[in-house]
Amino acid sequence: MFRSLLLAGVSLLGLMATANAQDVPKFEAVLKAHAQQPGATFVDAPADAPAEFQMSGRFTSGTRVETLEEFKDAKTGIGMPFKGQALQGFSGIRSLGDGRFVVLTDNGFGAKANSADSLLMFNTLKVDWAGHTVARESGVFLSDPNRVVPFPIVNEATDTRYLTGADFDIESIQPVGDSYYFGDEFGPWLIKTDAKGVVTNVYKTQIGDLVYKGPDNQTVSAPNPGAELTGVVTQRSGGFEGMAQSPDGKTLYPLLEKTFWDADKKAFELIDGKPAIRMLQFDVATGAFADKVRYYPLEDAPNSIGDFNMIDDHRALVIERDQNQGDARDGWAAKPALLKRIYLIDIDQLDANGVVKKLGYIDLLDIKDPDGIAPRGSKDGVFTFPFDTIENVDRVDENTIVVANDNNFPFDVSREQGKQDDDEFMILDVTDLLKAK
Repeated sequence: MFRSLLLAGVSLLGLMATANAQDVPKFEAVLKAHAQQPGATFVDAPADAPAEFQMSGRFTSGTRVETLEEFKDAKTGIGMPFKGQALQGFSGIRSLGDGRFVVLTDNGFGAKANSADSLLMFNTLKVDWAGHTVARESGVFLSDPNRVVPFPIVNEATDTRYLTGADFDIESIQPVGDSYYFGDEFGPWLIKTDAKGVVTNVYKTQIGDLVYKGPDNQTVSAPNPGAELTGVVTQRSGGFEGMAQSPDGKTLYPLLEKTFWDADKKAFELIDGKPAIRMLQFDVATGAFADKVRYYPLEDAPNSIGDFNMIDDHRALVIERDQNQGDARDGWAAKPALLKRIYLIDIDQLDANGVVKKLGYIDLLDIKDPDGIAPRGSKDGVFTFPFDTIENVDRVDENTIVVANDNNFPFDVSREQGKQDDDEFMILDVTDLLKAK
């Protein structure tokens, strides 16, 4: 989920528009199907979870609120806390075929401090494209009954030890064999569970002698006023956002969401003078990170990535986005969406600095909708996907991809003024993009 960029990052890098020197061709995207799940969709917590998890969102106002719907969000008017667990914030997707998808619900309400009553889970959804609806087939809640997590968790003293959004901010998911791997933003940690969501390993991110840590890493202590926070190299909400998997399942490629802190230069990392984010490599068999580091080049310094999935052994889809929301054509958004794209990259085509090549992109603000499929967001045959955080992309077949937003429930207003965003899913025909070499 989105948190504001660190002010230091903005001041140091500015708004380096068109910072990436690659000449990348644009390809056409055509809307083939659309479905949506209402933003206010909830599920019950597990029966063996502490009773307090039958309600969530207590801390979204900045203080504890125990009466249902007592606190109202200023933008959406939605009352908090809620009965049940919000089925929202989809931040990672894998296509299972036949309209079925594994999706990841991320940390809850956008921050460590307000998500202690939000349980971490992933779900299998069935999309009825003809009926434009989304149904939950099953769900799995993450837990640590065997005490594998190397730091205290919210449910430390319970037997079931269900994990919450105050423990991890999981933003990417990959099924590997009978296990699941999750990329986390707080550590950043890499988490492995079995098929029932029980944690079997938690890997710290270490490349050589350098341990990657963000300001929310559980081993980081805030300094006294005026002192420098040492040892922190990833931005808040800048840990593992995307994580791709090689087709053979042997390698994972965790990708940071934002630029890396260069402690020697006391500035956010630039590669050949341009903003780029780190792509790491993890060996599933050995459980270790490789020394090799690739770089994904950003179009603009404040941009971030939303999702990352391979389509073969060297080409992958990456969502790149700005921090804005709302369709500029509607006229109500103070900072309407300007850059929401899906790039096809080649992780084997690297320049001398290890920067991957962008082969082409589609513009999610310029999707062709000649058949008028979209219920909202189409004008003059052009459909837009102007959401703040678009964090789900995967290939469905040789011609199409699935794309979905993270609606940041209950806070995002991107589709309609004053109305909480729903979870929207779409199938796009991007045949020419997927053929790019």
